[in-house]
Amino acid sequence: MRLTLSVIKADIGSVGGHTKPSTRMMAAVEGEVAKAICDGLLIDAFVCHTGDDIAIIMTHTRGEGSSEVHQLAWKAFLAATSVAKTSGLYGAGQDLLVDAPSGNVRGAGPGVAELSFDHNLSGTRPAESFMVFAADKCGPGAYNLPLYLAFADPMYCAGLMLPPMIKGFRFHVIDMDNTAGDSVIELDAPADGYHIAALLRDNERFGIDRIVSRTHGEVAVAVSAQRLHAIAGKYTGKDDPVAIVRNQGIFPAPEEIVSPFAKAHFVGGDARGSHVMPLMPVPINTPVTGMYCLPIVSCTGFSIDKDGRFSESFTDFFDNPAWDEVRRRAQRKAIEMRSQGWSGAAMLPYSELEYGGFRDTVSSLLKRFQMHKEHKPEAAE
Repeated sequence: MRLTLSVIKADIGSVGGHTKPSTRMMAAVEGEVAKAICDGLLIDAFVCHTGDDIAIIMTHTRGEGSSEVHQLAWKAFLAATSVAKTSGLYGAGQDLLVDAPSGNVRGAGPGVAELSFDHNLSGTRPAESFMVFAADKCGPGAYNLPLYLAFADPMYCAGLMLPPMIKGFRFHVIDMDNTAGDSVIELDAPADGYHIAALLRDNERFGIDRIVSRTHGEVAVAVSAQRLHAIAGKYTGKDDPVAIVRNQGIFPAPEEIVSPFAKAHFVGGDARGSHVMPLMPVPINTPVTGMYCLPIVSCTGFSIDKDGRFSESFTDFFDNPAWDEVRRRAQRKAIEMRSQGWSGAAMLPYSELEYGGFRDTVSSLLKRFQMHKEHKPEAAE
């Protein structure tokens, strides 16, 4: 069976500001998804939220970019948007940037990550397990550093030195500033490791689109790398990426994949998407209610049975006391960075702020600049 994993997420309204979706909104999405399972469109699905973003995690056999699957997600988000509008919630329908996409929803606002594989529970994959990362209040390159460390650095993933992974992984890196289409370069780790790092250091322009095993040709990672302001032409909220990461066996183990997140590394995001702040790992269904509106990331893990259904339960990787110290570290880093306010590295560069209204503020001031006449020293008497 050729199985497809699809994760489609959107921010379509939240309670009391940009905090979390309402219970009725979640129920509206879950209802549409349940119908799709009953009708045979989906094999299985799971709905959760991270901050105010609702994510639909699905298995099916329709392939990547399926208009039927994408339209289902769009319909579910529209149903939740209707609830949000009726309830007077903040940002109702915020990520739905077009009226009605004709096919798949890539480029229409929702974040999309998808990958496909032959699912037969034999050979190199006698058990199929994967993780879904979902982030809120941050840009699309938030996963650049942790995924690079997990799939290209044996200091974080000792499994890279073992025969199933010794040839390394191929990184598909996308130039998110190119609005004409998906502009992608393929680079191999470890050989091109420095080149990969040179691109991924710029979280706002370059992002990981997918990662592929060089030994087995299997897709290990798919990320929703897109810029909402490049679609809408204005600031409509941060891009809040999702990622699918297959694990175990020919891929890194879960503990190797999540360990880089212990850095609570700095990313672009926070209030109005304007600041540089640490990414804090949190359990699923966590609202954004802390000080400074920290960027947050959740991680759920699933196993898939022979029919493509999820196991009877899931793993919430960051819902563990081991991550409490990381959360405290993130808060300490955030307090220190925000104490610098608007100055210098504490905020994103103007090129990233221009879609949030700063362009209008600065443009109006630029018109008031005047060239001073050169002051010539008076001649000595």
